[in-house]
Amino acid sequence: MTGDGEFDRANSLKKLKNLLNDIDGSTVTLIGDTMLDRYHHGFANNLTSTAPVPVVKILKSEESPGASAHIALGLNSLGMNVEFHCSVGDDNEGETIVNYLSEMDINTNNIIVAKDRNTLTKIRFYGSRESLLDRSQILLQADRGPQNKLNEEISIKLFSGANNSLKNSCALVISDYDKGVITSEEAQKLINRSNKLDIPTIVDPKLTGLEKSIGATVVLFEIRGLELLRRRMMVNSTKEAAFKLIEDYNWKSLLVLGGINGVTLYENSQDFLHIPCMSPSPEQQIGLHDAAATALAAALGHGMGMRDSATLAAAACECVLSAQSSMEFVNLETLGLWLDELSWQMQISER
Repeated sequence: MTGDGEFDRANSLKKLKNLLNDIDGSTVTLIGDTMLDRYHHGFANNLTSTAPVPVVKILKSEESPGASAHIALGLNSLGMNVEFHCSVGDDNEGETIVNYLSEMDINTNNIIVAKDRNTLTKIRFYGSRESLLDRSQILLQADRGPQNKLNEEISIKLFSGANNSLKNSCALVISDYDKGVITSEEAQKLINRSNKLDIPTIVDPKLTGLEKSIGATVVLFEIRGLELLRRRMMVNSTKEAAFKLIEDYNWKSLLVLGGINGVTLYENSQDFLHIPCMSPSPEQQIGLHDAAATALAAALGHGMGMRDSATLAAAACECVLSAQSSMEFVNLETLGLWLDELSWQMQISER
């Protein structure tokens, strides 16, 4: 672990394990775009005769809610209540999302079904050579999304619902895929009100929609996104870019997700903390943002400091990296066991 100042990760892990044991069912307000993730798994032994592309013999198909719905599932598993505000289309995919969440005892009363609109669906095909490879890899992703803008009345209603739920919440999460669920003006109003109520705000924005994150407690980026902005800003280092973004958008902190390279926390005090990845066998990365947002909301919402919260987010990301199935969400048992494993590894390293 590298960074400015001293940080006792071993002690942080103990506090975080106690947190998971004592989560009291506090409410998180969650608003954002949602999608259905659909996965097809099979063998890719041959190429088609008409093009140099693999033919996938599908053996198994799975589907689960993704994006903001993925965060809702994670928070629910950790023992928190979720006031979930989103919109789905009036199609089979939207119905699948609502039914799945209902079966997990997540309140779906604030999910608005938009007429004549498709639900964003990401379809991924995974394949490997039969009898030669155990681990499959993604071969193709196909996105099916809405062709029309979300009705403004729906967006206003979702904002109003989220705004009303803030007074009884311990954290606000905004998960934005630029599909119209929340506008820049609405996001700013929610963040401003949360700040007045002393409620931490976690924002996962599109790089083209950073104005939706002004004043946030913590913003999530992937490392490649920060590098892209560094080049656009024409500065010499990602560290310099991170601190400039924090200043420009009035963030308290920025958490950069690096996958197998760990996570890095940049704070408005000009301090930074790098937490290396401890995952023994990283296999996939789908869901990193959702896992980090889930962990941050749980930790910050229960009064943990930013560095402790970043440590929990790093652990949640490691659970995702090591997951066998990319449809899995962060859950209480898996995260708790991983915190125990991390604590044990640190004790061994100190001997």
